[in-house]
Amino acid sequence: MSVSNLAEAIDEHGGADRGPSSRIRLMVSDVDGTLVNKAKEVTPATIEAVRRLHAAGIAFAAVSARPPRGMKLMVEALNVDLFGGFNGGSILRRDFSVVEEHFVAADAARAGIALMQPRGASIWVFADNEWFVTDPDSTYVAGEIRTVAFQPTVVEDFGDHITRAGKIVFSSTDFDMLAASEPELQALVGDGATARRSQAKYLDMTPPGTDKGYAARAFARHYGVAMDEVAVIGDMANDLPMFGVAGLAIAMGNGAAEVKQQAHFVTLTNEEDGVAHAIERFVLPRAPR
Repeated sequence: MSVSNLAEAIDEHGGADRGPSSRIRLMVSDVDGTLVNKAKEVTPATIEAVRRLHAAGIAFAAVSARPPRGMKLMVEALNVDLFGGFNGGSILRRDFSVVEEHFVAADAARAGIALMQPRGASIWVFADNEWFVTDPDSTYVAGEIRTVAFQPTVVEDFGDHITRAGKIVFSSTDFDMLAASEPELQALVGDGATARRSQAKYLDMTPPGTDKGYAARAFARHYGVAMDEVAVIGDMANDLPMFGVAGLAIAMGNGAAEVKQQAHFVTLTNEEDGVAHAIERFVLPRAPR
């Protein structure tokens, strides 16, 4: 099937409870698996599509499970005015000045580590604008270096960094273990943290009360936009909180089945400029007149 025919095949409605909004003034995008391709690049087609959004009077923001420091290349490529890291736990401006910053509760951090360490998960702590690891040779460290474009700091233990953690990641090749641990971890930490998988290999603990839905609402307040005038796009379960609050929800073609089921539309994959296609097909036609 050609890309053009594939686009026609997937432009149908997903499983969203309400119909898509007819007027959009802000678009919010996930980053990995969505805004960047597998090589972690923002393609020229995406850059041009975001430029067309701005020209049409539609603001653009991005939110990611990444640490804010790991979003620098994306922010520069797209000239983003506002973005969120740690699944919305931190909201920053283009110059990396902080609008909001939240932390995982220290007791929740300790409890989560105590639960996941015996299960064989590699533990990463993102705090104080650094990435702390105890085992630099664990399976996914090299890949994460390519993603965030900075090196981890190796420590013997995490010390008091966990009292200022914007995110704690439990990574493992045992995807089933992480999936089974997700609800158990959330129940254990309660209102001290949000526990969600950002990828099959990563189970993240981020600040309590914050998620990508929180970030989408924060962006909307900044731009003075009603939530029914916000379009969102993503690929993983941790994107669903913003699907639940936005007026238009778009799933990536490479997205998880549950994400596609809760979207108004499904676009192409991140290897086929799915964000650019979504902007042209679903967002720009809803630009304010």
